[in-house]
Amino acid sequence: METGLGGKTVVITGAANGIGRATALAFAKEGAHLALLDHDAEKLAETSALIRGCGVNAYDVQADLSTGQGVQAGLDVLLAKLPDGVDVLVNNVGHGDPKPFEEITDEQWERTFAINLMSMVRVTRHLLPVLRQKEKSAIVSNASDLGRQPETAPADYAAMKSAMLALTKSLARAEAPKIRVNAVAPGPIWSTFWSRPGGFAEGLSSIYNMPPRQAVDHEMKLRKLPLERLGEPEEVANVIVFLASDLASYVTSSVWGVDGGSIRSIV
Repeated sequence: METGLGGKTVVITGAANGIGRATALAFAKEGAHLALLDHDAEKLAETSALIRGCGVNAYDVQADLSTGQGVQAGLDVLLAKLPDGVDVLVNNVGHGDPKPFEEITDEQWERTFAINLMSMVRVTRHLLPVLRQKEKSAIVSNASDLGRQPETAPADYAAMKSAMLALTKSLARAEAPKIRVNAVAPGPIWSTFWSRPGGFAEGLSSIYNMPPRQAVDHEMKLRKLPLERLGEPEEVANVIVFLASDLASYVTSSVWGVDGGSIRSIV
């Protein structure tokens, strides 16, 4: 099937590794050009090199997307490199520390708010005038199954992901019919988001007093995950590319679960 993504320009935030990198590579394989933002310059350069190996253009800019100034500076530099504008935006930046509710400080709430929600708000607000110039543009934001079905931890992360889903619905109505706006809600995906120092796996290890991977497996059992495994970044990337493509031309205001069956609700 033809995705219609060949020659289009896709902006991805948080593109240095994990789901962001997998998504960039998936778009590149469809012939799209990539414009990438992340705070990790070294890993971002690695991603760009992999993309260019697919025979398409890759532009990368190091940026701190947790602040308004960082978003503005990063996007100003990036857009100067894109004479043909932007066709697709993927909001992929995310951060969370799985701590019990009473241990989450005000500062941690504010950091989770800035990285997960306000990065989406600021990047989208900045790029909407550019996306409106195209006939068929799309926004896909990476939320979480915790935004649809919260667990005991992390409460701050789940709250911000729920807000992302509400914003997705609002933007879809505001920007229709010209821009389609959707979200993916991944379940547990084995990437640096889980495995990094201080990541979910380490946090769960502290909560359950188990080695990190064992703690993750324990968490999956508690969630009664039907597919009984963590997902892979590529499995989320495939759905993001679909939602951004012509194959999803009648899909907007939707939330697509890529969660191994974690969500039990029918709505």
